[in-house]
Amino acid sequence: MKILAVSGGIDSMVMLHLFHDERDIIVAHFDHGIRPSSKDDAEFVQRIAKHYGLRCVVKREELGKNCSESLARERRYAFLKDLAKKHDAKIYTAHHQDDLIETIAINLHRGTGWRGLAPFQDADIERPLLDWSKAKIYRYATENKIIFRQDQSNTDERYLRNRLRLRLAQFPVEKRKKITELYVTQYQLSKEIYHIGQEIIQNITDGDVFEREIFRQADDLTATELLRQLLERRGHFLTYPQLTLALDAVRTYHKGKKFNLPQDRFIEFSRKHCKI
Repeated sequence: MKILAVSGGIDSMVMLHLFHDERDIIVAHFDHGIRPSSKDDAEFVQRIAKHYGLRCVVKREELGKNCSESLARERRYAFLKDLAKKHDAKIYTAHHQDDLIETIAINLHRGTGWRGLAPFQDADIERPLLDWSKAKIYRYATENKIIFRQDQSNTDERYLRNRLRLRLAQFPVEKRKKITELYVTQYQLSKEIYHIGQEIIQNITDGDVFEREIFRQADDLTATELLRQLLERRGHFLTYPQLTLALDAVRTYHKGKKFNLPQDRFIEFSRKHCKI
């Protein structure tokens, strides 16, 4: 079963057209309630899904016009993942090559380090258009007479992604190809690093308790990656600056001190060990 995340924009409408002949599909649309026209988007997606003879599930939330881009994305993915779990299905999104390049640029701008070169790593999500350029998507839409809705927020320069999009649109094809190749290499490398990290963590942890000495001996990059994986296994997803502070605490905090984590959790320290 496939859950197609369809916003009504050109990217997701092209993806829907690519799969519309398949029967194991649910069209999923999240109406964030940010723009007055979002209701029209939902009705449009429902109408097209009906035309294709496909089931459509719509969820509306009143997030309000001042909602951040990150919150809207978080609520959208929560809806998609709940739906996928209910139907034992895979989520399909319409991210394309330009999205990939924009995301890498944003990650590097924010100082995410090497991980920023390997976004889109959620194993529960398929991205069938990831090697398609935006230009190819427009050509396909034109050739197949695909109608779509234009999201006005895509031109709102309050969003960093939109400001970068205007600059990156001028990138030569050869540079796009090199960035995509770098992504593929980095993606594979990140998977290998993850598996190595998991093996090490198994040897330095006992339940919620882990040894401090390995973090003191390891270089900063290795220690940060290990700590990230260790915390994420326990449901704590920290930003890079937060991880830097947490690593310093693991290395230097005295016995009896605590380091605060999100959701009112913390790391406790003894002389040789930490406990989450």
